Parts: sequence; C-alpha cells; structure tokens
Amino acid sequence: MGNSFVIKGDIAYNKALKEIQTYKDGYLVCVDGICKGAFQKLPEEYKSLPLKDYTGKLIVPGMTDLHVHAPQYTFRGIGMDLELLDWLNQHTFPEEAHYSDIEYAKKAYAYFSHDLMRSFTTRAVVFATMHTEATIELMDQLEKTGVISYVGRVNMDRNGGEGLQEESAEASLKGTLEWLEAIEGKYERTMPIITPRFIPSCSDELMKGLGKLSEEKKLRIQSHLSENKSEVAWVKELVPESDCYARAYEMFDNMGTEDRPTIMAHCVYSDEREMEILKKHGAYVAHCSDSNMNLTSGIAPVRKFLEAGINVGIGTDVAAGSSMNMLKAILNAIQASKMYYRLVDENVKQLSFEEAFYLATEGGGKYFGKVGSFKEGYDFDALVLDDSAMYSMRELSVRERLERTCYNDADVYILHKFVQGNNVFDRK
Repeated sequence: MGNSFVIKGDIAYNKALKEIQTYKDGYLVCVDGICKGAFQKLPEEYKSLPLKDYTGKLIVPGMTDLHVHAPQYTFRGIGMDLELLDWLNQHTFPEEAHYSDIEYAKKAYAYFSHDLMRSFTTRAVVFATMHTEATIELMDQLEKTGVISYVGRVNMDRNGGEGLQEESAEASLKGTLEWLEAIEGKYERTMPIITPRFIPSCSDELMKGLGKLSEEKKLRIQSHLSENKSEVAWVKELVPESDCYARAYEMFDNMGTEDRPTIMAHCVYSDEREMEILKKHGAYVAHCSDSNMNLTSGIAPVRKFLEAGINVGIGTDVAAGSSMNMLKAILNAIQASKMYYRLVDENVKQLSFEEAFYLATEGGGKYFGKVGSFKEGYDFDALVLDDSAMYSMRELSVRERLERTCYNDADVYILHKFVQGNNVFDRK
C-alpha cells in the first residue's frame, strides 16, 4: 500500500449523510495507505511521521464516479439535442464500432485515461465496448493511472446496428469468458465487472448466461435501468412477462446480491416496485443528473431512494454527461433535485449540499468498501485543492469554501491526488 505521513490543511468530509465535518489548519493521518483520522491537534503518536504542509488548501476525500463510458469520452458534448435512443443510434454505436481497431482504441483510451488521472475521481466504474482486445487495452492504461476501477467488456447481441452487435448470445458469452481468462491475475487496481449494456441490447439467452456467469465467477454486474420513457416502453415490449424494467433483470439473475451489488445507472422512472427490487438486492443507483438533463430523460427521485434505504452514488455518464468533473456532477445533482421538488413533487425535498457531497464521496465509495471518508479505517483517498483564485470580501468557513468550490469548479484545481496513500497526481 501507500506510505505513512501526515498532511496539514483545511479538511472537510462527511461525518454523516447530512453532516460535513471540517477542521481549519487540521491534520489528516495516513498509515500504510489507511486513514487514521482527521484531527484539530495532531495526536502525539503520529508526530514522528513526515508532514506535508498544505496550509490554506482544501483537503477532501477522493470521489467515486459510479458510471462512465470510456469509449464515449472523445465525443462528449455532441448530439445533445437528441433523446437517448436516437443519440445511441446516431452517435454512440457508430463511435463504439471504431474500437474494433486497436490503434484507434489505444489513442482514444489514452485521452480518457490521462484526463481521468487529472480529475477529482479516485475510483471509477467503467463501461468499455464489446471488443475484447480494446477492453484489455483500456484496463492496461487505467492500471497505470493509480485510480482504482471496475471495467466491463460490454455484451450486446441485438439492436446494436452495423459493426456493434455480436453474432449470438453464445458468441457474446464466449468472448466474455476469453476476456476474463486473459486478464486473470493481471492487475492490482483494475477489476472486471459483467456488463450487459441494457435489456434492449441483450437477448433473453444472453441475459440468463450473464447471470449464471456472474454467480459462477462471483463477479459484479453493471447496467442501465429506467433511463428514458421510450426505453422503458421498449423493454416492456421485449420482456412482456415482466411487470417492470427491474424485474426483467431480476428474472435473468442480473440484480446481484448484498456482497456482489449490481450498479444500475439512472433509475429516472423507477417506481416503488423497482425500489423494492433495488433494495432487496443491495443494488447501487448511479445518479447521472447531467446526462438525464442533456438527453431530456427526466429527473431521478434521489430523495426517495435515500429515504427507502437504497445505496446511491453519482455517475458522470460521459458522454451523455458532458464532463468527467465530479464537482460539476455534485452541482447538477443538487440543481436537478431542486427542479424535482419544484416541478414534479413538492413533498420530495431537494438534496442539501451535505447530502450531494456525501453521494460523490462515501455514498459511491462504499461500493469499493471503506472508501470516500476520512473516518478511521478508511482507505486514504484524498484530494488537495487550491481555491485561492476565488476571491471574496468575506471571511469564509471551510464549509463555505467547499460549497463555493462545487458551484465554481472552473476556479479550483487539484494540487495533489492520493489513492490508498499513493500520490498518483501532482499539478505541474
């Protein structure tokens, strides 16, 4: 693991869902890559450790991006006038077909990996494409960034269009097995995850096979759920025996278990039936508000998920989401919840800043274990941020500076980034 040291600065992290703990000129202790806590006064037992002095800088937990599409990164912010299904057919699927060319994949994934390393993200759950060689290339590149990730070779044997549809369920499953065998034992920080794109892309036979493979290999699953009204209606046609979209996944044993939780991105139209299924299986909702607004999908009822006891984190969902910037994702989550309260249901209160910051740190971080907080025993994932370019006539508290940072992300930059105590990025 990482080194043992102390860093000094203005510390902020969630003590609980609705409470941010701060320390001005505080101390944060790392021992062998594990956080030993944050303190106003450094305990005697840690005074012999090397001190990294970042006085005046913000120190926050690393952030988890629960849902991002690596092959879409280079066309982010394009085609945003379309809704989901048209956007997939006109932009996404033709782009992903290019990843059959390994030289194309190497160049495109180099852009993604480079920018991920420089981002606020310390953990990520990533979609690749259906191409085995390109997926391995992505995993090779991500391993070098120091970011800890799950990466999925995408399965799709129907409705993919020219160049992006596997021959059969059997071929798709065979390709996934070959991929798993090729990467077994290869990485320290990069893990495989089973990835049916979504029900419209996967036949019943393929979905059943992936559920069985997940159980046999003890692997987690990621997919999409109830993102767009047209998509939801399409799933009803494809799996008429299911009473809701989530039930279709459950029927094919793709909803996971408490110890192997599935990530379902979006859940914009998940009703009480779907919430019950999500909670029953210990699934995680990846809330992708930027994407949902860009593709006119809607607003996910995040407050309802939290009140129902469902695990929730934040995903950037590049490229339907226009940026991998997790600060922007926090802001979008807050703003979307305000619109849900005002325009959809005034009984569903907006997310507070504390809650949204929690979702981006410990909320999504829990998917990786004890991650996303400076509580004792958590992995030491930390960001040292410089917010000095944001001038103010006020004397701001650490909490106020943190909120301002999320609302004015263009005026803050990362000085240092730690993952499990390893310094994986320094601003040059």
